[in-house]
Order: sequence, then structure tokens, then C-alpha cells
Amino acid sequence: MRILRGLIIAILLIFSSACNEQTPSLKKLPSDALILAFGDSLTYGSGASSQQDYPSVLAKLSGRVVINEGVPGEVSSDGLGRLPALLDEYEPDLLILIHGGNDILKKIPSQLIANNLTSMIAAAKARRIDILLLGVPEPGLLTMESAPFYGQIAKQTGVLMDLETLPEILGDNEMKSDLIHPNNSGYHLLANSIYDRLKSAGAF
Repeated sequence: MRILRGLIIAILLIFSSACNEQTPSLKKLPSDALILAFGDSLTYGSGASSQQDYPSVLAKLSGRVVINEGVPGEVSSDGLGRLPALLDEYEPDLLILIHGGNDILKKIPSQLIANNLTSMIAAAKARRIDILLLGVPEPGLLTMESAPFYGQIAKQTGVLMDLETLPEILGDNEMKSDLIHPNNSGYHLLANSIYDRLKSAGAF
């Protein structure tokens, strides 16, 4: 009897844990909502044809204005310095944050990158702006996965996250224009994945 009771308690604890890890919900975006796409070259659209960067494609999918504020080559410390003024200028309803890839390439310590990204998230939260954080992969010999600190940041801050899409794209040579940037197909997949993630979270 005690064994059965223990099994029941264990199952309930597992179920409770699973419920607590549900996807964070977002506020529904009105038709006149503004989305700020912020980051480096992956946001800017390096390797894409005109209007084939992911913010342009996402704007068509969502029917919302998507501002592209990607700066090629930018590291997260510079992004942190740039973001607050843009949040105040645009007053977006949603921030899509893709940053840290250049830091990883430059071998900047992961804790410094995490601190910068966490501060960016805090700046958006202070202005009551919803956030989607995408993980950027670090180079691997066999598989490509988002750097571990992205998942840790998302858990600590409670923001909506996507750790799979960019590793999937950048791990497929047919989706890339060079070693580190998507091509048109890759950016389209990125935009569609972001749209689906936002939709499942209640933004659309």
C-alpha cells in the first residue's frame, strides 16, 4: 500500500512539474501592434535578398509592423547600450531578441553574454514589453545546439524562448548562404517558426 501511495505521489509531482514548464503566454497583439526585431546580422538579414530577411517575412505573415534593428557584427555589450533608447523610441508591443552570436565567435565569456542578455530582457520587462528570446548555436563537432546559457536565461527570466530553430537552420548547408548566415530559405523558415511560436503563445 505504501509503495502504491509513493508511486501516486511521484506521478503527481512529475505532472505538476510538467505543468509548471508550460510555454509562457503573451498578450494578444492588436492589429496596429509594433514588433521590434533586435539583434545582429541574423536580424539584419545578412545573406538574404531584398525583403527576404526574417523581419520582412514575419511582417507579411503576421500583418503587423516589424521594425528591423539588426546591426551586423554587433556584440551583446553594444546591443545592451543600444536597446533602451530604441524601446523608448518605438514603444513596441513585442521584442524579438536574437543576440550573442558574435560574442560566441569572439569567445567572450558566456557569463558576460548572459548578463548582457538578461539586462536587455530587464529593460523590456521594465517597459511591460513581451519578449521572445531565440538561442544562437555554438559550434559543435557533431551536433549544433543553442549555447546552454540561453535556456538558463529563459528559465530565470520566464520569457518565451526558442532554442531549436536557429540550430536547425545553421546546421543545414542548404539553408545557409555562408558558414554563419541563413539564405532566403533559412530566413523564411526562421520567420515561420517565430510566427508559429508566437501564435502558440497567444500573440496572434
